[in-house]
Amino acid sequence: MVRIENIELGAFPLLLAPMEDVSDPPFRAVCKEQGADLMYTEFISSEGLIRDAIKSRQKLDIFDYERPIGIQIFGGDEEALALSARIIEATRPDLLDINFGCPVKKVVCKGAGAGVLKDIDLMVRLTRAVVNSTSLPVTVKTRLGWDESSKNIEEVAERLQDVGIKALAIHGRTRTQMYKGEADWTLIGKVKNNPRIHIPIFGNGDIDSPQKALEYKNRYGVDGVMIGRAAIGYPWIFREIRHFLEYGTELSPPTVEERVAACRKHLQGSVAWKGEKLGTLEMRRHYANYLKGLSHIKEYRTRLVTAGSSGEVEEIFQEITEVYTAVAG
Repeated sequence: MVRIENIELGAFPLLLAPMEDVSDPPFRAVCKEQGADLMYTEFISSEGLIRDAIKSRQKLDIFDYERPIGIQIFGGDEEALALSARIIEATRPDLLDINFGCPVKKVVCKGAGAGVLKDIDLMVRLTRAVVNSTSLPVTVKTRLGWDESSKNIEEVAERLQDVGIKALAIHGRTRTQMYKGEADWTLIGKVKNNPRIHIPIFGNGDIDSPQKALEYKNRYGVDGVMIGRAAIGYPWIFREIRHFLEYGTELSPPTVEERVAACRKHLQGSVAWKGEKLGTLEMRRHYANYLKGLSHIKEYRTRLVTAGSSGEVEEIFQEITEVYTAVAG
């Protein structure tokens, strides 16, 4: 049984990675339904929270059906991170995660996210400030290092554990790699197998199939895997991995009805959370992923991304279901 403090996550938990402009409550709902064991919010700027920025505050929205759920923050200032941790504690998440891995330039330039990878002492100070300011379990998500010459994750893991984090998720790339090339899990395995390390270690990067999840579980000994891009438009990745780990057989891919049902749930959640106009608009980026692989889907996809209301989208969903079910029959 893998535990983060008193949070039980099962024998080999599957985590949904926090992804900016993706991991909002409507998306998390479909992933939870398909078997994600632990999820995180989109990352939230500590300075934004303190300034009472509307977008930052909205990202604090969490719901009981999502539990266990973690809220992720980023920042480069000890005082701001500590204060934002106290603000977050009032919203009662199950844990608080610090992002030391985001490679995006606008975050790194502020000395936050992966920008902190250049200064381990600062990373330790920032982490200690958060741990000391909250009673929530604190976890960290980070990368192997800044670049090929500074893969310092083994030292980082020990020092962050020493200041009190309760779990560590490691993305198998450096900051300079961004999301290019193949994720290297070798150092993730070394961290996990370090006898000094006693907190859960989760591996992240390139887990896009049940077979790879099992292979990396066995090869590197991690406590669980964190899945990001592979879940976008395909939340079934969680149930497929879980089934393969338990039974060694592959599940059939989702049917058209299941794809449309997930789309519909995501859309309805988006409209309920963001309002009709914005909720419908922001769903447009997801349709291609949900319907990927269906033959002759281009015309429907074009109609979906130009539909002006959720009601119009629902009518297209219904048409897709009827047409593709008739063809299959």
